[in-house]
Amino acid sequence: MKLWEILCLTVTCFLVTVQATTLGGVYTEGGMVEGINKKLGLFLADYIDIFKGIPFAAPTKVLEKPEKHPGWTGTLKAKEFGPRCMQATLTQTDVRGSLDCLYLNIWVPQSRKEVSTNLPVMIWIYGGAFIWGGGMGANFLNNYLYDGEEIAVRGKVIVVTFNYRLGPLGFLSTGDSNAPGNYGLWDQHMAISWVKRNIVAFGGDPNNITIFGESAGAASVSLQTLSPYNAGKINRAISQSGVAMCPWAIQRDPLFWAKNIAKNVGCPTDDTEALVKCLKITDPRAITLGFQLDLIDLTYPLVHYLSFVPVIDGDFIPDEPVKLFHNSADIDYIAGVNNMDGHVFAGIDMPAINRPLRKISRNDLYKLISGLTIQKGVEGANSTYSIYTQDWPADPDQETMKKTVVDVETDYIFLVPTQLALALHHQNARSGRTYSYVFSHPSRMPVYPSWTGADHADDLQYVFGKPFRTPLGYRPQDRDVAGSMIAYWTNFAKTGDPNKGEMSVPVPWPHYNAANGQYLEITKEITYQSVKKNLRGSYVRFWLQTYHSLANTHSFPLSGPELFPTQ
Repeated sequence: MKLWEILCLTVTCFLVTVQATTLGGVYTEGGMVEGINKKLGLFLADYIDIFKGIPFAAPTKVLEKPEKHPGWTGTLKAKEFGPRCMQATLTQTDVRGSLDCLYLNIWVPQSRKEVSTNLPVMIWIYGGAFIWGGGMGANFLNNYLYDGEEIAVRGKVIVVTFNYRLGPLGFLSTGDSNAPGNYGLWDQHMAISWVKRNIVAFGGDPNNITIFGESAGAASVSLQTLSPYNAGKINRAISQSGVAMCPWAIQRDPLFWAKNIAKNVGCPTDDTEALVKCLKITDPRAITLGFQLDLIDLTYPLVHYLSFVPVIDGDFIPDEPVKLFHNSADIDYIAGVNNMDGHVFAGIDMPAINRPLRKISRNDLYKLISGLTIQKGVEGANSTYSIYTQDWPADPDQETMKKTVVDVETDYIFLVPTQLALALHHQNARSGRTYSYVFSHPSRMPVYPSWTGADHADDLQYVFGKPFRTPLGYRPQDRDVAGSMIAYWTNFAKTGDPNKGEMSVPVPWPHYNAANGQYLEITKEITYQSVKKNLRGSYVRFWLQTYHSLANTHSFPLSGPELFPTQ
């Protein structure tokens, strides 16, 4: 017998003898669901069950909380993603999605020998400025950004993604009982609760649930851990580039924006009850398009225009987020940022930073800072400008100046609020452990300047294992980054400690504490030198102490001198 015939016979026998391990039909509170079972490679013995488009709540009603799904008869074929929640297209000239949008997706890894049981569960909350997004993420053909397969298979965890309402339909509030807001947060809570009640039927451990998210999803993760409604539902949480104290995460004047929508769609604005009654019978497409996020020739920095976001409603978010960390005392928490998270904002606020032939001046930086610190007036602008230029040479080059623009926006919009959240979590913790990181693997965007570090959302492709899924588009070093992040993230989901689990990690990641602020720098080569202390400590102390103490209104509700002692 020829060699190729022997090989073919061997493969044929292998395929015949290996039987797929699959959940088959799964009974949920709404009824029976059936997904797809996928074999992972020709010679691999592992499989994965994938369920898409399972409804976790009823079709939504305008400006009302989500309601329980009535269920279905027969078997639901859960093989296609459900529609996104209604949102403006990127051009903001039309809408896509539906009011019937509260669906979730589940990835369950299986071995050849037996159906998985008691697996840790990771629930993903997507970002998109609370305006755009979906549980499947952006896609190129059938390659979806938030496909949970790589995380599930490599980390041996169940991955869940879901949709929640966005824009005015998700977050419009009149600041009173007529439209209290936070409908998108209630959707998220409904999904988390559904998983808690049903995931055991999919082989998951309902007592080991991790929520994780990025940007608006990361701020949502933070808010979900702080809400008293989630007591006992969440065991661990990961916030990637966003926390509840970010200046864009809480809307302080929701009625102003609600009136703008009402005016744009022809509803009354002088009485909130009449305003809301009118909106509830208005075409939701018109409501969605009633808000336009301008991105060109802005009067103020972009961060001030993120309008339809969570509010302190006295219910789901009962108080200032800084006063709610006792609710997360027993939740293990990872929070971190990308080292140039503010680059995407800076590129809109000052487009010249990405154009090599365009120069910026000291006055350009001062004007930007004045816009960011407008609530503190001239004194705030002067003190902020002073600390960010104190190490400049007499005649700074353009790279120095442009990187400073990014540093200012990164610190103000992402990094400083995250450091405050870490300190408050650690301060209030009982059993909960705290971990801090900075992601600094440089951006792969070819149109960006060579000095650009990790931009906002650059971490997503690695967390979701895209260098493994589409290897030709990535380098070996990118697979190293993805492997390390999946290992740390899934170990944490299993044990509450990113160092302990089935996957090996490059170096131990130490606990965070406010005294030395230990954190891990995640990049292509993680060594013992990647464990560092006091991430941008002097700037963090400036914003939380010096800047906060200035007259006028506040940017952070707590200055926290006791959290960040002078080093």
